[in-house]
Amino acid sequence: MTASTTHIWRLLKWGRILARHGALRGIERDPNTPAAVRRLARIARFGARVPAVPRYADAFQAIGPAAIKLGQTLATRPDLVGEDAAHDLLRLQDQLSPVPYATIEAAMLASFGKPLETLFSHIEPIPVGAASIAQVHRAVTTDGRQVAVKVLRPGVDDDFARAIDTYSWAAAQLEALSPEAMRLRPRLTIETFKRWTLRELNFRREAASASELAEGMTAEADFVIPAIDWARSTNKVMTIEWIDGIKLSNRPALVDAGYDLPALAQTLVRAFLRQAIADGFFHADMHQGNLFALPGNRIAAIDFGIMGRIDRRARVWLAEILYGLITGNYKRVAEIHFEAGYVPAHHDVAEFATALRAVGEPMRGLPVKDMSIGMMLDSLFSITRDFDMVTQPHLLLLQKTMVMVEGVATSLNPDINLWEAAEPFVRDWIRGELGPEAMIADRLIEDFRTLTRLPELVRRIEAHYPAPGGAPPTMPLREIEIVRIGGSWRYAIVALASALASIAATVLFLR
Repeated sequence: MTASTTHIWRLLKWGRILARHGALRGIERDPNTPAAVRRLARIARFGARVPAVPRYADAFQAIGPAAIKLGQTLATRPDLVGEDAAHDLLRLQDQLSPVPYATIEAAMLASFGKPLETLFSHIEPIPVGAASIAQVHRAVTTDGRQVAVKVLRPGVDDDFARAIDTYSWAAAQLEALSPEAMRLRPRLTIETFKRWTLRELNFRREAASASELAEGMTAEADFVIPAIDWARSTNKVMTIEWIDGIKLSNRPALVDAGYDLPALAQTLVRAFLRQAIADGFFHADMHQGNLFALPGNRIAAIDFGIMGRIDRRARVWLAEILYGLITGNYKRVAEIHFEAGYVPAHHDVAEFATALRAVGEPMRGLPVKDMSIGMMLDSLFSITRDFDMVTQPHLLLLQKTMVMVEGVATSLNPDINLWEAAEPFVRDWIRGELGPEAMIADRLIEDFRTLTRLPELVRRIEAHYPAPGGAPPTMPLREIEIVRIGGSWRYAIVALASALASIAATVLFLR
């Protein structure tokens, strides 16, 4: 087990890196930042030549791949971090310093276990993209097909493991601070993030995810998933169909090529809703660097390392919540939160509905550019606190992806109204899933299954075992030492740790 002193050293080192690049200037100047944290931020930059313009991308890259993943998400939200910061963070999506080709070639040879000439007639040594965990090289197979070869950066799995170990430690310290911090469940959130990461580092799993998503997206002809070359894919190398398109991050090129940007935004929103609500299996890393515009105003997606799943019960709740917010039916939205167990039963449904109305009504009918996103997030976060709502880590990936999709869609069409874009799809899906025919079929199936489970149900009743709520069973968490540091300095170190170790980002997504 890593010593606490090692974790503290890492966090302080990361803080120094952020401070040297000017990335803590906002925390230091914010009047709402606790005084102890401001003092620690000033100490972190002591003696450093801080640039006039913060270099966020350089700072996150220097910290490591886990911080880079955070930066990629923030790059989609200029409304939260500012236009300049978002533009700088775009470099993290695929413009990182590449690993020398000799190192990549050796990694491919070791992974395939055979000469590369038997698989590829040509591999371009200069990568077309270099991201946090892998880099991509254009190649031609021995049978003449254009492909993209994605290779895991050597040592990146160890870097991730060390960072996540420190995140878990920092989360444990944060939970020990107060009941409010415990309500946010940062340890469980980091454990969930760890599981996402382990899947992302296995390219066979990524290839399988791409194949499954392609099957589910046959109904959305304008959203393209490239084909996997299974014969040339391993745990650390994935070969996929080459995509000729323009990245959605390159707005000037999209305009020059004559693309209909509002149509692309609609396609993106509809594709995400089909994945998340209709299929329950969605691409969870849809930033601009992973999306390409194709002729005919189609969109192609790449990078399937992070995928999310939602069971049908949760999807029905999600669809009803979205539709209730769209149509202003706050009472139904409140009822669903209670049915799912997201709000403790001792609270009043009508009061929760009123609180939702106070957040939703000022935003309805407005394009995103006219919304105060920060104010809305603060209001939503206040609701979770006022009604004792605990963090739901199983929904964190969905919330993170919704933030990304909204950011990309509004970068294409600032006038888009996401409520109006989502309403037709959500309405039709609810009609199909919750209409009379579907309800009768579901009831017959449910009643039959209930009969077959009758002995189990009787035992549960006898044992006074409650029916499950909206969240899955809690994952087991290992013991972590709690460091006892006196007074405000303990608070300062842990609070800064949460910011530096991306825990603050998980709170942001849950807002």
